[in-house]
Amino acid sequence: MPGEKALMYAGAFALVSILMVLLWKAGEVFLLIFAGVLLAVFLNSLSKWIHQKMHLSEKWSLAFVLLVLSFVTAIGIWSIAPEVSDQIDRLTEYIPQAVDQARQQILKYEWMRKLLEKKDQIASMASDGSNITSTIAGMFSSTFGALANFLVFLVIGIFLAINPRIYLNGIIRLVPQNRRTRAREILHEVGSALQSWLLAKIIAMFVVGILTAIGLSLIGIELALLLGIIAALLTFIPNIGPILALIPAALLALMHGSDNLIYVIALYMGVQVLESYVLTPLLQQDMVDLPPALIISMQILLGVLAGGLGIILATPMTAASMVLIRMIYIEDILGDRQSEAGP
Repeated sequence: MPGEKALMYAGAFALVSILMVLLWKAGEVFLLIFAGVLLAVFLNSLSKWIHQKMHLSEKWSLAFVLLVLSFVTAIGIWSIAPEVSDQIDRLTEYIPQAVDQARQQILKYEWMRKLLEKKDQIASMASDGSNITSTIAGMFSSTFGALANFLVFLVIGIFLAINPRIYLNGIIRLVPQNRRTRAREILHEVGSALQSWLLAKIIAMFVVGILTAIGLSLIGIELALLLGIIAALLTFIPNIGPILALIPAALLALMHGSDNLIYVIALYMGVQVLESYVLTPLLQQDMVDLPPALIISMQILLGVLAGGLGIILATPMTAASMVLIRMIYIEDILGDRQSEAGP
């Protein structure tokens, strides 16, 4: 009936409004929970694969996954941590020098000199590396907060992965009985979308990191291992991440001449094209296509609401939201179950 539909729309609007207010007031908490959900999805996907291949129980499969991941992480830290730590120290020394050299190159152009003269803050930062050093120090001063957030994320993800049915059934029980089958189908579809996106992104991060490190080594850029790790980690953030990863590599390349700078930019562009237009589409064939403008808009919105964590998680949240909008609003409310086939 029209009255019931109007009430439903009003309720939906009120729910969205409440969620936005909660996100504004406690955005970091909700994003940590969502990050924990992503970790649980990742662990469950691996444990299901082990369950199918090794015929272990679900609990033992999850325990095996956690054990292997812990062992691999420990070996990785033990083998590369000293070199990475040394390269981080060298990077903090090189960046101010690279910024100063970049400034000297920029000042060769008259219009850039005029621009820098009007930007005292930029000029002072470029002429003295202390601001950059203090910025880096400020980042490390929040280490304890980052560790606390990481522990919360880890605990939530592991507990969700241990027994996901409890939480899924609890959500489904909030839905009217005649809609519970559909609710379970929707939650399953959201989980599949997140699993597909996450596994594809992890593979892409691994490939980008290796190709970047090898390419920088061949070009002759110092700190190739650290820059490769940075590129791999920032690949998790579409659009913005690759640009941020390029900045330190470009600054270091500039110290060795403009030719190296061109090679580094070409390398990063080539790796990015490979990741964006070949690797990711191949790995995410079954996922809904996310328009770049939509992802950027969500990154800006969540960045304003929740800071850096919002930018990091904007893409998986958009992927999950697209599934919910398609199944709940387009298919169930509008009754359009052929929307993907075209109008």
